[in-house]
Amino acid sequence: MPTPIDDIQQLRAEIAAAAARMIAQDGADYASAKRKAARQVLGDDQIASRVMPDNEQVEDEVRKYQSLFLGGSQPARLHALRIIALQVMEALAQFSPYITGPVLSGSAGEHDDIHLQLFADSAKEVEIFLLSHDVAIDISETPHFKGRRHEPVETVSFLWHNEGIHAELYELNDLRGARKLRADGRLQRADAAALRALMNNDQPDQPT
Repeated sequence: MPTPIDDIQQLRAEIAAAAARMIAQDGADYASAKRKAARQVLGDDQIASRVMPDNEQVEDEVRKYQSLFLGGSQPARLHALRIIALQVMEALAQFSPYITGPVLSGSAGEHDDIHLQLFADSAKEVEIFLLSHDVAIDISETPHFKGRRHEPVETVSFLWHNEGIHAELYELNDLRGARKLRADGRLQRADAAALRALMNNDQPDQPT
């Protein structure tokens, strides 16, 4: 017998809330947090995809959790990360940097790193630039933002003022698809000017 739609929505909400706690408290990634939360809520390893919340619903729950339990620290942490992100973007300006992820969306917390997308003729240009400035890098792969029909892209990870930076390296032609909103109307990525505008609105309260 099919699960009533109201029950499915309730399960999604419970899973999203449980996953959000893991993300905010422990720095779990979204995919792992959703799987673990679903097992906790349902008590079963066989999880139907229809009851799994999407990342946007989980992100909304992360914001709620932060507002309730981390209101004294999260805004300052977010602002500090955005300052460092802007510094990195200015240093890498020749590669048309865009910021993505929780530092852009405003849900970044204690455990989050900074995620960027860079655009160059080749990934080697970025690697050489960083190495020539004595920045130690690790190299991995990240799924292409245009979807699975495209090959994964090389990603360089490094530390900047003790904060983790993960920069996905795209070809210049990909820049045409970078200036878009998410399906829900939220910013999917932002350049340095857009990040500065956000920072003008997120100044943490100063102690009196």
